[in-house]
Amino acid sequence: MTSSNGQNADDYDVLLIGAGFSGLYLLDRLRDAGFSVRLLEAGSGLGGIWHWNCYPGARVDSPCWIYQFSKEEIWKSFEWEELYPGWAEMRRYFAYVDETLDLSKDIQFDTWVRGAEFDEARHEWVVRAESQGGEQTLRGRFLLACTGFAAKPYVPELEGLESFAGIRHHTALWPQEGVDFHGKRVGILGTGASGVQVAQEAGREAAALTIFQRTPNLCLPMGQQRLDGAANEEFRKRCPERFGLRNRSFAGFDYTLVPTPTLEVPEEERVAFYEQLWSEGGFRFWLGNYEDMFTDAAANREAYAFWRDKVRERIDDPAVAELLAPTASPHPFGVKRPCLEQWYYDLFNEDHVELVDVNTTPIERVTERGVVAGGREFEFDVLVLATGFDAVTGGLTQIDLRGTDGTTLGEKWKDGVATYQGIANAGYPNFMFCYGPQAPTAFCNGPTSAEFQGDYIVECLTYMRDHGHTRIEPTAEAEAAWRDTCRDIADGTLFPMAKSWYMGANIPGKARECLMYAGGLPAYLEELEASAAKGYEGYRLS
Repeated sequence: MTSSNGQNADDYDVLLIGAGFSGLYLLDRLRDAGFSVRLLEAGSGLGGIWHWNCYPGARVDSPCWIYQFSKEEIWKSFEWEELYPGWAEMRRYFAYVDETLDLSKDIQFDTWVRGAEFDEARHEWVVRAESQGGEQTLRGRFLLACTGFAAKPYVPELEGLESFAGIRHHTALWPQEGVDFHGKRVGILGTGASGVQVAQEAGREAAALTIFQRTPNLCLPMGQQRLDGAANEEFRKRCPERFGLRNRSFAGFDYTLVPTPTLEVPEEERVAFYEQLWSEGGFRFWLGNYEDMFTDAAANREAYAFWRDKVRERIDDPAVAELLAPTASPHPFGVKRPCLEQWYYDLFNEDHVELVDVNTTPIERVTERGVVAGGREFEFDVLVLATGFDAVTGGLTQIDLRGTDGTTLGEKWKDGVATYQGIANAGYPNFMFCYGPQAPTAFCNGPTSAEFQGDYIVECLTYMRDHGHTRIEPTAEAEAAWRDTCRDIADGTLFPMAKSWYMGANIPGKARECLMYAGGLPAYLEELEASAAKGYEGYRLS
């Protein structure tokens, strides 16, 4: 069977994995550039993480005006309902994107990519996929993985976990039909973003809520707003300006860090600035603050002290306040991704909500009825595993992706990540990825990262086609230099001082290293532009 362009039906210029922001952006741009493309998506719908994340409270932590594609055809007419959209609204957004750009015709849903290997003779990738229809083999000149940074849920080894007789789900594998919390005894393991978000919803409905915390989440106020037509119209007037600011911002937003050293600012002025950021809500206090907060411990302590005192104002019990907002910071402020909360801290003033510190009351095992911690059995009807992800690398390494010497990506990265530009790997020709390790990724607004990395990749593939090249691969030297660059930048910050998923520290046995490029989006884009200007320096093209 052949397609209209003379290729075999399962033979394409480009195969894409993942229908989140990056995959959809690449699909649209590659089609416009004249490439034949097929996108493979494990879920039954668009949106990537917004297809899978349907747990109660799942919500975007960026304002809607910047958390969207910059294509005017889309943003000029889509109507947002909330400043920080929930998962259902994000699904509505992706349905609108699909309707506008007609993407689904080139997407194969409910299809898991299990493995891929490079065919040296034909200079193309052979991809093994699995769907309800069985196994399938597809070929593509290029393989582009857009699996995202949170594609592989992590479930810790807990004795007796399978014996629990109630309802049990990881937040990333939440049933599409939902779970009813009304009148239930709910236990939540973990206080990362999903734990905080579920807790807020469960606290309103459950008869009893118990939250198991190892490290407090240094949450920031969301500043949620309902939006009407007038608000949407006002947002749209500034969209071009806001999109234009992204590549000048450290994290791809329409604001950025302030270069003035914290301690050079008079205290009264500094506190007034902190108050302004706090009142604006969202990530302003994190990503619009003084930039030396990430490199200077004394500056960081000032930011933490302000945060701590703000949070403690809302908690009645001093002992609980000390657990949620300790006198001394559990780690430098901002080196773990903060969650945006709406009424999280207020929960702990309610009689039916209990906070368990697993440092002093360690979890011993799970039973049929609940969780035993510190010798006490907590009985639950619903157990929520908000235990995070094998972040940044897990989505890629769970695929049996083999390089030219037969080595899997997981084997290559076993002792530490090595990439070039956070986009490609030596030994894996014609393979590139978005929103993965050693790029700004989780330090950057997702749609922004999708577009800037996507533009670079499409322009690279177009350059190759125009110059008669069929193969591209980074050199081992360029890859080693990029790894050193990423490590050197991270070592100059406070990020290594926390046991975070940024550092791979949440997964037993995972190499401890900063998994992202911590130099900020402007510096990263300069690196990409310099390479492209020299015919994609650092790559071997043939």
